[in-house]
Amino acid sequence: MSRIRDDLAEIRARVASALDRASRAGEEVVILAVSKQQSADAVEAAWQAGQRHFAENYLQEALAKMDRLANLGIQWHFVGRIQSNKTRPIAERFDWVHTVDRARIAVRLNDQRPASLPPLNVLIQVNQAGETQKAGVAPSGAEALARLIVEQPRLRLAGLMTLPPAAEPPESNAEYFLELRRLRDRLGARGIAMDALSMGMSADFETAIACGSTCVRIGTAIFGARRAGGI
Repeated sequence: MSRIRDDLAEIRARVASALDRASRAGEEVVILAVSKQQSADAVEAAWQAGQRHFAENYLQEALAKMDRLANLGIQWHFVGRIQSNKTRPIAERFDWVHTVDRARIAVRLNDQRPASLPPLNVLIQVNQAGETQKAGVAPSGAEALARLIVEQPRLRLAGLMTLPPAAEPPESNAEYFLELRRLRDRLGARGIAMDALSMGMSADFETAIACGSTCVRIGTAIFGARRAGGI
């Protein structure tokens, strides 16, 4: 597990360098450790190394880890595709959701968020390239969805998320990242306040930071190869 500590230290150094190169030194970028198909022991090792934000894609796997690690005070993010029949445990157990892409899901998350908890932080997933195999609202539909989310009392609209097409070299995704930032800024100019941009993964997070990312989703660069089961 010492490798996880060392890999986290390397990621933090690379994030700091990317911020400096982008003249963003002093700004915070959340490193989101994507722990899907990783063991609870691996998550705890990252927590012991100072990591506090973790992301899961698969609900049942996530709930098992949450139960085992309940005493750690982890900030849990859901980054998987949301099925309508799975919204209740997501609303009840997670702190952040990055993949809201339609009105029905937003309303269900709001209605099922316990009043005893703070509003659920949500991001709108934007499918910029129109890829049919990926979830996400089209850029043209983001404003209507954002306005609906703002009206939900148990939700807090935090920002936007994107998962652009796989690209080589990673710098090829810069235009997608820049366009997501422009979309956020346009919505802000229309009175829809948000600040988060969840963009960038292990292969391209430095490019994303150069384009304004505030949250990078890092999995294999922290934990190594995924393992089936993950618990």
